[in-house]
Amino acid sequence: MSVSYQLPDGATMEFDQPASALEIAERISKKLAKQALAAKANGNLIDVYLPIEAGATVEIVTRDTDDALELIRHDAAHVMAEAVQELFPNTQVTIGPTIENGFYYDFHREESFTPEDLKAIEKRMQEIVRRNEEIRREVWDRDEAVQFFLDKGEEFKAEIIRDLPADQEVSLYRQGDFIDLCRGPHLPSTSKLGDGFKLTKVAGAYWRGDATKAQLQRIYGTAWRDKKELNAYLKQLEEAAKRDHRKLGKEMDLFHQQEEAPGMVFWHPRGWAIWQKVEQYVRKVYRDSGYQEVRGPQIMDVSLWKRSGHWDNYQENMFFTESEKRTYAVKPMNCPGHVQIYNAALHSYRDLPIRYAEFGGCHRNEPSGALHGIMRVRAFTQDDGHIFCTEDQVEDEVTAFHKQAMAVYADFGFENISVKLALRPEKRIGTDEAWDKAENGLRAALSNAGVQWEELPGEGAFYGPKIEYHLKDSIGRAWQMGTVQFDPMMPERLDAEYVDEHSQRQRPIMLHRAIVGSMERFIGILIEHHAGHLPLWLAPVPVVIATITNAADDYAETVKAKLEAAGVSVEMDLRNEKIGYKVREHSRAKVPVILVLGKQEEEEQQVAIRRLGSQATETVALDEAVANLAAATRLPI
Repeated sequence: MSVSYQLPDGATMEFDQPASALEIAERISKKLAKQALAAKANGNLIDVYLPIEAGATVEIVTRDTDDALELIRHDAAHVMAEAVQELFPNTQVTIGPTIENGFYYDFHREESFTPEDLKAIEKRMQEIVRRNEEIRREVWDRDEAVQFFLDKGEEFKAEIIRDLPADQEVSLYRQGDFIDLCRGPHLPSTSKLGDGFKLTKVAGAYWRGDATKAQLQRIYGTAWRDKKELNAYLKQLEEAAKRDHRKLGKEMDLFHQQEEAPGMVFWHPRGWAIWQKVEQYVRKVYRDSGYQEVRGPQIMDVSLWKRSGHWDNYQENMFFTESEKRTYAVKPMNCPGHVQIYNAALHSYRDLPIRYAEFGGCHRNEPSGALHGIMRVRAFTQDDGHIFCTEDQVEDEVTAFHKQAMAVYADFGFENISVKLALRPEKRIGTDEAWDKAENGLRAALSNAGVQWEELPGEGAFYGPKIEYHLKDSIGRAWQMGTVQFDPMMPERLDAEYVDEHSQRQRPIMLHRAIVGSMERFIGILIEHHAGHLPLWLAPVPVVIATITNAADDYAETVKAKLEAAGVSVEMDLRNEKIGYKVREHSRAKVPVILVLGKQEEEEQQVAIRRLGSQATETVALDEAVANLAAATRLPI
């Protein structure tokens, strides 16, 4: 009896008995067998040497395939754990998952790891790679596995095994003399890891994320296909550090944060000026796109949040307060409030679509460890909007939103944009039939807009699937920005209705949409994307007038008056300081244009223009300069 396998190109391959991916690869070519890291059998990643069930579709995973990085990073964590235990024998290993761009492993050790320790660990990892140790899966008896780790003093591993479901296999991987608990899969040997890895930092952690349990040390690392990819990533990190919005926010005097308000922002005048320009821009998009701006309460009785589904599905992320024996929730999102505004009147099908928009302030109880400047906060404002429409109107509305969003991103300087469709999560409300309809509705809308997209299983909101817009910044980092979400569930739960052409009550579809998302986060991304060199229309202080001598002060006042009359925001620097000092100071604050004025400029009714990032000075007639600056500082909409 032969065993048959199907290849990705549709071809079949026959064997006398169940074959491994390595055997399949060898039959295709010796080169492919040498390159094989793992395999996908019916879409599931497996070890390259394990036999595969008959009839499976088999894909060989090599270094160039999409799944390779996950394997490499997974193995980098295990090689690091082996290196740590060789160098520091009394150290206990706990868990070591992959993360975005890398991996970490948590260790229990009395002494703290030092920067010198990290260098030694990384060197030992390189040695382990050169050893070319085979990595093989073994299935152990549960009690034997527990005892094995207890005998080694590995109490944390023993606890993990005890907590595994009774029907789950206990799989261990042997890597030279190192044995670790793991579901796998893994690379076939340590040499396949390559040299594209680096340890980056040590941080504190708690066993199973519980502050009442043992404190651990978490070593982070990054891993890539090769040294070239690693160096490119390290260079990106170096550039990102220069662009850090927290550093630039201080230099540009935009905002600050402090311990008394964790995850919240104190906006300074210049930072708030940026905010207002973004808000004015988005508000114009609202108006031009047929949205009515509304405003909902900040706190509402928990009964509403129970009806909406947030109580059961989002409670851990919400803040609560009490008054007169009633419990209120501080709103984490604006949608239930917008439904109440919609429900305040009876609507006909002729009224639809109805589009509401709000710069809605929200609060979410984010873990303190996840907070990051103004990028990840607890208090934020969304450019939030909701469209109430019929099912037949969904495609047109999503298509219109897509065009809107792409135009906005272009105006803010983003050109590399990808679209992703996030599908039903495990924790959700609504029937599978309703989710099928919602997901297919968004697919149809994207197709109608001529958009290519990637699908993200399990990453939708609990109430509906969503289209996500991912923007790459100037140094290649991806940011998830705008969304549009298809939601038939909340109108049902909150009794939203309209009267159709047959005088029957129907439920509208609710589309949740945001282009910039969190205003705080968007401004942080803008700062980093432009490295503080914001375009003139967006800069908090687009122009500074700096005098060479006090004799030019009166002329400076004249120039300022003309600029302000033309709608240009301007500041003056009349201090008795050298002009070089003034220019350097304003350049550090990332002022785009400095107008240098002296006696000669006054006599000739000109201005000398110094642009940020340039050493050159351009002399222009005053009226021409005013006209040009007025045009450049206008909102691009």
